[in-house]
Amino acid sequence: MNKEEVSQRVLQNGEPLPIDKFIWDETTNTFSSIEDDLVLDFNEIHHCTFNTGPYCTFDTGYSCTFDTGPYCTFDTEEDCTFKTESDCTFKTEDTCTFNTRSKCTFDTRSDCTFNTGSFCTFNTLSECTFNTLSCCTFDTGEECVVVRRDVYEVVELDGSIVIKLNEYEVKGYTVIEGCEKCRECHQVLKEKK
Repeated sequence: MNKEEVSQRVLQNGEPLPIDKFIWDETTNTFSSIEDDLVLDFNEIHHCTFNTGPYCTFDTGYSCTFDTGPYCTFDTEEDCTFKTESDCTFKTEDTCTFNTRSKCTFDTRSDCTFNTGSFCTFNTLSECTFNTLSCCTFDTGEECVVVRRDVYEVVELDGSIVIKLNEYEVKGYTVIEGCEKCRECHQVLKEKK
């Protein structure tokens, strides 16, 4: 894609982003802009890198890398890497890696790794690793583990309950609900493997 084609995929206030407001490296498929409030439609475009400010919305393919400000929303395929600030929302496929601040929401599939701050919400399938702080909520599949940095605690998740970690520097968690439906769903997914 050339810069003019990229401009048509990036909107700001409903209009294509002027080409003098961003950098596009065709060799590496890297988009960079200090503008905020961008809507980037790279659906089915893979192996891209995005460097943006806050309040951006992304729709991309797989194997993309993101370095953004806060309040961004991501809808991607698998194998993506995210480095963001706080208050972001993620809807992704498998094998993604997240390095974020606090108050993010994650809706992912399996085999993801999360390094986050406090007050995050996770809805994932199995085999995920969470390196977090306090007050996060987990609704996961089997073989997931939470490593709490503030109290040096490890919590193994089996998919049978939804939990919320206790406040800062207080070990343990509160069971929010048992999840019979989740157990049935995860068992079906496990049998399909």
